[in-house]
Amino acid sequence: MATPKLLGISGSLRKDSHNSLLLAEAARLFGDAQYSEADINFPLYNEDDEKADGVPAAVNDLAQKIADADAVLISTPEYNKGPSGVLKNALDWVSRSEIKPWGNKPVAVMSATAGRAGGERAQMILRGFMVPFRPRILQGPEIHVAASYEAFDAQGQLTGELYIKELAQLMESLRAEINA
Repeated sequence: MATPKLLGISGSLRKDSHNSLLLAEAARLFGDAQYSEADINFPLYNEDDEKADGVPAAVNDLAQKIADADAVLISTPEYNKGPSGVLKNALDWVSRSEIKPWGNKPVAVMSATAGRAGGERAQMILRGFMVPFRPRILQGPEIHVAASYEAFDAQGQLTGELYIKELAQLMESLRAEINA
């Protein structure tokens, strides 16, 4: 098989996002792959804007990147016990694209957050958001990086042995799902 294409989608727009770091770590632990991270800094979805201007080119670009990827990695922070609004907005916009890229796509979900539950609620809700798109979401191991402000070293790599082990297992499962 050719080198797999992985697309990362971070639910945080922050420059030094722990979720973007977690995605990069997942790609590193996946091994040989072409990895890129999506830009989901889209305008808020508004049906009136869509009717007037159509689906933004950046949204169609993301939908095409999802379609072209062999698998997608999504990492979300937890804001007020749920996924970020920017991530939900991106999912809503992509659903409006004619490309419909999610069907049967292998997807690994993870989270990094300052809280002690590591984004567990956000992940549960995110999985529900994905149901209408019918991807193949891996069921585990679940990656909930708690106290993310102290979970990465100066080079952006995870420091917790258990996190590294479980993230490597999730990436091994994702590789198997791509090859299935």
